[in-house]
Amino acid sequence: MRIVITGASGNVGSAVLRRLAADGSHDLVGVVRRPPAPSAAPEEVEWRSVDLSRDDPALSAAFRGADAVVHLAWGFQPSHREGYLRELGVGGTSRVVEAATATGVSHLVHMSSVGAYSPKQDDEPVDETWPTGGVRTSMYSRHKSAAEQLLDQDLGRGPDLVVTRMRPGIVGQRSAASALLRYGLPALVPRAALAHVPVLPLDRGLAIPMVHADDVAEAVARALEARVPGAFNLAADPAVTADLIAVALGARLVHVPSAALRAAVSASWHARLQPLDPGWIDMAFAVPLLDCSRAEAELGWAPSHDAVAVLDETIGGMQDGASGRSPVLRPRTVGASLARALRQGPVSSRRAS
Repeated sequence: MRIVITGASGNVGSAVLRRLAADGSHDLVGVVRRPPAPSAAPEEVEWRSVDLSRDDPALSAAFRGADAVVHLAWGFQPSHREGYLRELGVGGTSRVVEAATATGVSHLVHMSSVGAYSPKQDDEPVDETWPTGGVRTSMYSRHKSAAEQLLDQDLGRGPDLVVTRMRPGIVGQRSAASALLRYGLPALVPRAALAHVPVLPLDRGLAIPMVHADDVAEAVARALEARVPGAFNLAADPAVTADLIAVALGARLVHVPSAALRAAVSASWHARLQPLDPGWIDMAFAVPLLDCSRAEAELGWAPSHDAVAVLDETIGGMQDGASGRSPVLRPRTVGASLARALRQGPVSSRRAS
């Protein structure tokens, strides 16, 4: 099968490439803005450079002759430039659908998120029929919801295009640790500080779903094989709570109401002191837990990592400075972060390059 993967060099994309390359029977095309250096790129992958935030005929050229497209590309920074992030996420999804339709691709796997769901009512897991209205105060959630609404529209798609939607919880793995730190930690804070966190100020009510990138990749591979339409929740037990995060960090949990935490994050984000916008706090306390019965029944999928193991692996990777070989998953150091900030400005407002 010829499979094109957008966002193939990121957290989920790197895992999807590993899983599909292991089959040894696919022609794989990675569509990314910044292809990996030849010495760091998997030999099994043909790389195409495409910027999904704008119209680019190279996208249709990359899709031509493909049996399936796995659409993973998304943006998390610059968080002070919502117009760009929407154009990349929602606009990019529209461009992917249009290009897939124009080139006769028969199967599209779209990476949605637990963030597309409307706020929970309690901690009872929800299935795929839960509304996808998003958390309106979260930029990421609004955009994931808008992308789902776009897929609900006809958009001139032919009847032969199968659309599968994956809705994972928070996705973690060791090699994504440096990237995750860049998204959420000020450039001046060294990763070694995470090994010495005495107290964790967090609302005890936190409960979020989490899943390993390799388990998401396994679900994608099974969906490609089965060509099954519709949405699939993906998460591992147990729910990740404030207590579990404190244990993983070796810290003492200090209960701070979510409203106070949001106020502190909002003030520091508006002051350009750190890159995490306050919508992530709103989303963390609003997203539902996930019932994954459909993935189990129709894909034969079950996570091979429990959520505590995923949390420990990801935080351990952050403390150790773990990274991948692609530009997205590159190592994070204070020196490199400061040098780039001096050249291009803070990550939360700089232009994509």
